[in-house]
Amino acid sequence: MFAQLPMYQRIGKAAYKADLSNTWRLMDYLDHPEMGFKSVHLAGTNGKGSTSHLLASVLQEAGYTVGLYTSPHLKDFRERIKINGEMIPKRTVSSFVARHKVYFETNELSFFEMTVGLAFDYFKNKKVDIAIVEVGLGGRLDSTNVLIPAVSVITNIGLDHTQFLGTTLQQIAAEKAGIMKRDVPVIIGEQTAETRPVFEEKAKEEGARLLFAQEQEVPKLSSDLLGDYQKHNKRTAWVALQELNRLGWKVSDNAIKSGFQHVVKNTGLLGRWQQLNEVPRVICDTAHNKEGLSYTMKQLNKIEVKQLHVVLGVVSDKDLMAILPLFPKDAKYYFCAPKISRAMDAQVLQREALSYGLKGEVYVSVKGAYKVALKEAETEDLIYVGGSTFVVGEVL
Repeated sequence: MFAQLPMYQRIGKAAYKADLSNTWRLMDYLDHPEMGFKSVHLAGTNGKGSTSHLLASVLQEAGYTVGLYTSPHLKDFRERIKINGEMIPKRTVSSFVARHKVYFETNELSFFEMTVGLAFDYFKNKKVDIAIVEVGLGGRLDSTNVLIPAVSVITNIGLDHTQFLGTTLQQIAAEKAGIMKRDVPVIIGEQTAETRPVFEEKAKEEGARLLFAQEQEVPKLSSDLLGDYQKHNKRTAWVALQELNRLGWKVSDNAIKSGFQHVVKNTGLLGRWQQLNEVPRVICDTAHNKEGLSYTMKQLNKIEVKQLHVVLGVVSDKDLMAILPLFPKDAKYYFCAPKISRAMDAQVLQREALSYGLKGEVYVSVKGAYKVALKEAETEDLIYVGGSTFVVGEVL
């Protein structure tokens, strides 16, 4: 799957297929697994992974058998496909690929199309009560968009993946709004003056009940997900769960409370304001665009430390003008590149960072940079690892 076919997280734009015809043919070939289970479908620029895991954790606490499909993975491909927090077995993956390899190669399926087929086939065969399915990229033309879910969720809209989705918030909102379906209620986590009319128009066109989470009265919600940005995701998840209750699902307040408190234990979520070490304190976070990093940098600035160390790497298509000004100038930087062909050269990153007053050395690997940061950090210092999902994945 990884070696033979193009894959967005390795090579970027060349792997992106703005067309669902391959996926529809695959669903037909697999005897329509997308119709074999109930689902919640999530799109958004930031927060869809955390919101997906919050929903899955609560529904598990409510006694349901819950499929969870997310991307990308951090350590193991099988993180993408779980049932009640357990990763899909290796043998299930290998036998699925072996069984359908000729079809995949003949039809030139992308990595993501194959993975969606695998996930949906697995959820159908295991008879999950409900699957929480996260969009890979965009919405309208994403391979997951063959689902007719019980509820659709759009967390928020930001300027990310502009080479595929458009260069304005309205254009990107229109792509994400493409997951809305006829008569399927949709929850909007965060809206702006630019995006709200796009959502309202599409929902009206589809006859879909539209709820803006920011306008709903929500109780105080605590969680084991500690990032400040989780307040938006908790609110969005809570509103989506109330909508599921309205549709006949049975999710008690106790299930919500317990599910929110045990997300990591129930689902195995990694890399969201995750503490890796106590002395010196090490925090990693997968935030990688302006919206996500603005939250993590604000939270980082609230912590009193003697010296901040930042292990930083990004992908080559990242908008450095948008993200580098967010990073603190008084930190010591360890510039590195994750082991993917899309990675930005660490020396290029160092040179660009210097123009924003960010100073540090270049290291040949993520692990090498992290190792030096651990060695140089004193007990009262803090190390932050981030800039890219792939940097966090390598440290984990």
